[in-house]
Amino acid sequence: MTLAHRLAAQGKRVTLIEAAARLGGLASAWQVGDVVWDRHYHVTLLSDSHLRKLLAELDLEREIEWAETRTGVFAGGRLHSVSNVLELLRFPVLGWLDVMRLGATILWASRVKDWRRLEQVTVSDWLARWSGKRTFERFWLPLLRSKLGDAYAETSAAFIWATIQRLYAARHSGMKKEMFGTVRGGYARVLERFAERLETDGVRTLLGSPVARVEPEDGKVKVVLQRGGFEIFDHAVVTAAAPVAARLCAGLSEDEAQRLSGVRYLGIVCASVLLRKALSGYYVTNLLDPGLPFTGVIEMSALVRPEQFGRRGLVYLPRYLAPEDPFFEAPDVEVETLFLAGLMRVYPQVRRDDVLAFRLSRVRYVMPLPTLGYSKRVPPVDTSVPGLHLVNSAHILNGTLNVNQTVQLAERAAERFAAIP
Repeated sequence: MTLAHRLAAQGKRVTLIEAAARLGGLASAWQVGDVVWDRHYHVTLLSDSHLRKLLAELDLEREIEWAETRTGVFAGGRLHSVSNVLELLRFPVLGWLDVMRLGATILWASRVKDWRRLEQVTVSDWLARWSGKRTFERFWLPLLRSKLGDAYAETSAAFIWATIQRLYAARHSGMKKEMFGTVRGGYARVLERFAERLETDGVRTLLGSPVARVEPEDGKVKVVLQRGGFEIFDHAVVTAAAPVAARLCAGLSEDEAQRLSGVRYLGIVCASVLLRKALSGYYVTNLLDPGLPFTGVIEMSALVRPEQFGRRGLVYLPRYLAPEDPFFEAPDVEVETLFLAGLMRVYPQVRRDDVLAFRLSRVRYVMPLPTLGYSKRVPPVDTSVPGLHLVNSAHILNGTLNVNQTVQLAERAAERFAAIP
């Protein structure tokens, strides 16, 4: 949407083709019970300059509501608050020396500038070296496994560097406290306003139009739709995840196809749970104990004004998986039973009749894994097929997948395409 907006501003005639019935992709909104909110959890950081600039253009930045965040950890069968240094020092899983090394690791990562060097070492080796073996095994390893699964062993240290950089920048963008923001009404409001702006821009939008293939056609690009029919364009930008783009795009060189299909992704099964009341006030609860069916507890009601959810709780339970994991095919009722049992283990005060609504999102391609030496294998933007371009999450080299990085990626692509008549 950002790319279409920018290209239209350059005077280009733009058509946006979207497979889903609504705009937004991973940032789209849906209804859980009687609450309309984001399908996946999103927040705006003070340091998210690209997103905040876009929201300002949409006249929505002034509607961002900021809240101080708190963080919890479930370890040893108990919840612990680790929202500040003093609480971290009291954290029973780590000794004071472990905490000091943990803090030094985060501080050092925040000051590293040459992220490409970190691509040459695994995240596990790097963290164990800087934080110590005990801190790594007790603190970092459970977090890596919860976020990356077994793929953590192949992931470079650039992953944790990018994560720390974003959060550290948020703490140093005008306030010493960690502040996260949400637009009043969530991404439903953002996308509604953005769709209106695209219409004003003259962007033609085709919703509910999955693409079957993209192929060269007499020096132009032919986009064939699954529902039948096709469109011919001078240029086409495919923004689907890299493995999907590899299947869609005909005529790519062997190297281009291999680079696309070679990007390893994590998918997600994410539950949105509407509760009768809020939980503990922790926006994020990290899970160090084994055996839980999800990788974290994200409580959106810890950030958002209570009246937006009818003074109830809205919680996300994400589970990150390889795209081929059979859990994607698990029946909804089975996942619901498993996830709610896990939630009640972390938060024993929750009862089954406290759950007002439960809804699952399944997406197989969400986050590209920054494996060792990834930047040398990144797929091209301009392909060997005349007029065919690729811009997707695989092109985020020194950041983490979030809305701000996606907007920044689109901005850079728009500058790149400015010279195209």
